[in-house]
This record gives sequence, structure tokens and C-alpha cells, in this order.
Amino acid sequence: MRVYYDRDADVNLIKSKKVAVIGYGSQGHAHALNLRDSGVSDVVVALREDSASIAKAEGEGLKVMNSTDAAKWADVVMILAPDELQPALYADHLRDNMKQGAALAFAHGLAIHFRLIEARPDLDVFMVAPKGPGHTVRSEYQRGAGVPCLLAVEQDASGNAHDIGLAYACALGAGRSGVIGTTFREECETDLFGEQSVLCGGLTSLILAGYETLVEAGYAKEMAYFECVHEVKLIVDLIYEGGIANMRYSISNTAEYGDYVTGPRLIDDGVKARMREVLSDIQEGRFVKGWMNENSAGQPSFKALRRRAAEHGIEEVGEKLRAMMPWIAENRLVDKSKN
Repeated sequence: MRVYYDRDADVNLIKSKKVAVIGYGSQGHAHALNLRDSGVSDVVVALREDSASIAKAEGEGLKVMNSTDAAKWADVVMILAPDELQPALYADHLRDNMKQGAALAFAHGLAIHFRLIEARPDLDVFMVAPKGPGHTVRSEYQRGAGVPCLLAVEQDASGNAHDIGLAYACALGAGRSGVIGTTFREECETDLFGEQSVLCGGLTSLILAGYETLVEAGYAKEMAYFECVHEVKLIVDLIYEGGIANMRYSISNTAEYGDYVTGPRLIDDGVKARMREVLSDIQEGRFVKGWMNENSAGQPSFKALRRRAAEHGIEEVGEKLRAMMPWIAENRLVDKSKN
């Protein structure tokens, strides 16, 4: 696995291109603003004509087009719309309107890897996937650093797709920290697995189970929240900073001993076996097929799950406790007024 840096890239390759960023959410705002601030003079944001994000993008001095017009105009089209919207977006607005020899770019490999989008053969297809949320991509760039990115090429019609993708990644700031070569398959399958088994699905289920166990045993909701939710950040930050060993070095001997003897009682071989089942569902396309079918039906199950999760008691007590700690809001990663 090769790692590239600014010295390996010719950023002028992307500076000379007209770049359309489709979407202005967490990643979209970071891509558009970092590209512009790196000297890419022709950057537009592509949005629906009724999008609430138009005012946010124009407030930053960015030009806004609809997706059809942006496709006709651009040399590079970066799709940062949600995964479930990408196939229709490509079919309805991009496929018949993109220039011959243009580049179609992604920040996640799902639509290409699982053949939800079959790109025209004359197009370059590459991926630049920052390994962090867009808010961090932007803030790290602004302080002169950068979030590492993954780089992959699926289709190299021009013979120059890799170098254009690398230039794009470096314009995001990734060349300051490292651009890691990979493939669409590897990025997509590991990303979905990590989200479902550990980062989102695994972690939130573990948090909720711990919180509910304490509350059902008669302990105060506030105590359960502090021990099973609030202090997760302390542990994750220590791991983020220096790995699991760094966390274990920093906690008490009592906590470290509990880590060794109790963790495996919870996360045992049965959990690992079910993780393998999850990975198989991803690899064989069953998860993506189910998710696309859910969207075709109007997301009834997804919306119901979202609603029930928002109504859980952990959210109510968490809101009250966070109000007692204003420094959390002062250092928030997400500012909905901007992106």
C-alpha cells in the first residue's frame, strides 16, 4: 500500500480543471472550500433549485448550479450526494451531459463497486475519500494540516486519472498528512463493515445496552449516562491519540484489569462469528440490495427506526446533562448553520 504526499503530486492538474462538487453537506462544503482555497479557481457547487444549502454556499462566495448544468460545464464532477441518491443523479443528470473525457469522482466506493452506477467508458472514475468528517477536513486544512485520504482509480480512460485524483486529494490538504492508495472494493467493503460492526452499529448498541442495564438495575439515569456515554469520548480520544496501548497506559490499574477480563466476556467468539456474517452480507451485496430496496419503498423502516431511536430516554437525559457543560457546544464539530 503506497502513501503519497504533496511532493508526489502536481496540484496544477486540478487547478486547471473546472470542478463541480455535487452536494453541500459535511463533505461537500469541505471539498468546495478547500479546493477554492488551494487555488482551484473554477469551483461550483451543484444543488437542487429548492435546496436550503444554496444560501450557505453562496454565503461563502461559491457559485451554485443545478446538476445538469454543472455536468455540462465541469471537467471533474465529484459526487457527494447521499449513496442512495447517486444512481438516479447519474442517470438523470450526469450520464448524458458530462463532457467526453471528463472525470467522475466519489468519496465512497459503494455506487461504483456494487454497479449501481455504470460509468460511461470515456470517463475517468476515481475516488478521494477523506478519513474523517467534512468538518474536520475543513478545520484541519484551515490550520495548515490535513486529514489523510484514500485514493482509488476504477476507470482510467485518459491515462491520467491517478494523477488528477492525487492532485485533487492534495488540494483538499491530504498531501500534508498522506494519501493512501487503495481500491474501490477495499474502501467500500471495509468502510461498510467498520460502520456497522464497530463505529456506529456496534458502539451505539453497546452504549445503549450498558445504559439500559444500569437504569433497569435502579441506578440514576444521569449516572448511567456519565458512565456509558459521556466518558466514551475520554477513552476514544486516548485510543485516537496513541492506540489501545496508550489508553491502557492512561487509565487506572482497576480499569485496565477490567478491560482484560471483562471485555472478552462480552465480545466473544460468537460476536466475531456474527461479524463475519455481517461482512459476508456486505461482500455479497445483500446489505446494499436491502438498503436500495428500502429507499425504493420510501424508507419506511429507516424512518421508523430513526424516530424510535430519537425517542429513547438516553437522548433526553443527555440533552439535560450537556446543557450543564457549555464547553461541549463551544467545541462542537457540527454547525448546521454552515453545512
